[in-house]
Amino acid sequence: MADDTSGTDTTAVRLDALIDDWLTWEEAAVELETTVSRVRQRIRERDLLAVRSASSSRPRVPALLIADGAPLEGLRGTLVLLDDARFSDEEAAVWLFTPDDSLPGRPVDALREGRGREVRRRAQALGF
Repeated sequence: MADDTSGTDTTAVRLDALIDDWLTWEEAAVELETTVSRVRQRIRERDLLAVRSASSSRPRVPALLIADGAPLEGLRGTLVLLDDARFSDEEAAVWLFTPDDSLPGRPVDALREGRGREVRRRAQALGF
């Protein structure tokens, strides 16, 4: 599990510092050409991630998690591995958007570049 001893409020502030573009569930539905109900279902199924940040009490989807009208390829597997490592959704979002010198770059950018296998290897190692 990630070590965030400073609490949820600090994580919420970090999310706003790390993530520039957010989508409401309604905006995500437009991007995905679907309904808000289906967005909720995709979040429950770990196809997408929605979190609260300091700037919004409502959960929102980081815009970079959607590309070409679909959730990023490899995102679901990565989120499942992070969940197995006992990361909260907020901690998973911080991990996805924090630069990792071993990739190099942020895991979300590696997923967008089709390097999901590398990202999942790192996420899997977090559980050990």
